[in-house]
Amino acid sequence: MLIRRERPTDIDVIRDVTAAAFTRPGTADGSVEASLVDRLRADDAWLPELSLVATDEEDRVIGHVLATRAHVAGTPVLAIGPLSVAPGHQGAGVGKALMHTALGACDALGAPLVVLLGNPRYYERFGFRLAEEYGITPAVAEWRPHFQVRTLAGYDPADPALRGAFAYAAPFDDV
Repeated sequence: MLIRRERPTDIDVIRDVTAAAFTRPGTADGSVEASLVDRLRADDAWLPELSLVATDEEDRVIGHVLATRAHVAGTPVLAIGPLSVAPGHQGAGVGKALMHTALGACDALGAPLVVLLGNPRYYERFGFRLAEEYGITPAVAEWRPHFQVRTLAGYDPADPALRGAFAYAAPFDDV
């Protein structure tokens, strides 16, 4: 497996991988998350250097993760997600490799923290903790049990600008 930046030729495959990764029996078909990635790509929040794919030995895309611009009380931070792994490759460490690479890239860019919405049992292995522990509140109160933060090297716990209301990029408002 190799982790690399997204290329223009990967866009359609990323859409398919994302839709497949979020399709569950008895639920939506994953098109909401796939469409979100497309809308983020067209938004000012898009950071092309933080759209990463995992490829197999034949350079086929088997996973994708991205981080986009976001804010805590007006202070720039990053939001990770969606994280997608093709169903035939789930459970093989692809998501783990993508997340570690994304966190390293976010840290290298000097972000103080990253935020995501997801399963705390899964993301705690990457150092994520509930956002309320940091005084960060989600835009939707019902997200609280799944709304998480991972601090990076640029985080200063004494900085009051890193506490308060969180805001995703505008395309998340339609999810």
